Amino acid sequence: MTQKTAAKPRCDTPFSQKTAFLTLLPMKIIRFDSGFKLDDKNSYWGNPSYQLEPGDPGYVGPLPVSVKTKTKRKPMKTNPFWPRQQGTQITWLQNFLSKLPGYGTTLGLTPAQVASLVADCLWLIYILQAWLPETRSWGKACTDALDEAENGADSVPQTLPVFTPPPLPGAIAPVPATVPVPPGALRRILAAAQQIKDSDNYTDPIGSDLQIIGSEQVKPNLATLAPVLIVKLVSDRVFIDWSWGGLSRDLDGCEIQVDRNDGKGFVLLTVGTASGYSDPAPLPVTPAKWNYRAIYCVANEHVGGWSATASITVAA
Repeated sequence: MTQKTAAKPRCDTPFSQKTAFLTLLPMKIIRFDSGFKLDDKNSYWGNPSYQLEPGDPGYVGPLPVSVKTKTKRKPMKTNPFWPRQQGTQITWLQNFLSKLPGYGTTLGLTPAQVASLVADCLWLIYILQAWLPETRSWGKACTDALDEAENGADSVPQTLPVFTPPPLPGAIAPVPATVPVPPGALRRILAAAQQIKDSDNYTDPIGSDLQIIGSEQVKPNLATLAPVLIVKLVSDRVFIDWSWGGLSRDLDGCEIQVDRNDGKGFVLLTVGTASGYSDPAPLPVTPAKWNYRAIYCVANEHVGGWSATASITVAA
């Protein structure tokens, strides 16, 4: 192949000179209907027409593409924002349905999506605030009716209570009327909350206003922790009961040691990663006092203090 050393001709160079230039370089010839663009800076039109390729002198490469990346916020460990108590759930739903319409356009939610979520909130509020208390009152009335049926002394035939659900709330502007919705209202609301958080226009102030940011998780003081052990006989084995104390996500294990009063002192029994452990050692023929203690572990290191010693007398 001819070495490509000639300089690229200027655009105003006579075509005869361009042709001479072509004799030095094996250029890519442009043919009719071969997919070349008229405005391509590497295309030159004449007889023949040709296109410069990567590596040819004067080849103009593509412009660098500017990629705009979204800055990711460092996630903060938080507790679930959905309340556990039913009374607080009602308050949360009332706030969400009242604030959501104001953020719909900003967060990319269509009017239909907002209206559907508002309807879901209103339906759950009705269930929690009106319907469920009525069913409980009716249940008590049914229990009373049973007692009357068994022990009553009235001569008039008994009439059993009939459950009448409370009426659905009507519209109070700007809140629409409450209507039944398909099952899964809470699932749809929580999914929408995640969609809102994924929006490019989402901000923490919006999340706080909609109450879809849980309270920040506070790291426990590991230096003050200590397991609580309970030992008991289960069949012919000693069972050591313990728990994480609600801190399983902050701890890796619980090291349990045993002293069987055999002169060895406390020795390692196990490092548990699940609550509760059954000592595999068979019970001695002669009664003996076995002592157990434990300490939590993080990254194979002890944290906190040793538990109080839990003792049990055992014999086969």
